[in-house]
Amino acid sequence: MQNYNSKGGTLQLTAPAGGVVGGSPVQIGAGIFGVPVANAAAGDSFSLVTKGVFSDVPKATGAAWAEGDYLYWDNTAKNLTKTATNNLRVGVAVSAAASGDAVGAAKIGPVVG
Repeated sequence: MQNYNSKGGTLQLTAPAGGVVGGSPVQIGAGIFGVPVANAAAGDSFSLVTKGVFSDVPKATGAAWAEGDYLYWDNTAKNLTKTATNNLRVGVAVSAAASGDAVGAAKIGPVVG
């Protein structure tokens, strides 16, 4: 196909206002989510990994995760949560996490359901 670009696992994007921090999840616009490979200042090009398994991602406290729970990105609090309302579904939990945990492990990318 002449119009095929890539598998989409890593995207080259422009860092938003405030820039991005390598290893810290970020939402771009209404529907792109991933983990930057490296730091980038606002307006600079950066690589965003949009699928894969990541450990130690920021997690909302107050709710436990079980393996397979749907996870959503709270773009205001900048963490993963099980709360769907007003948040972008970005993946699933790959291991249990206690309600008091501040980080968890997640598979980000397309999810069934």
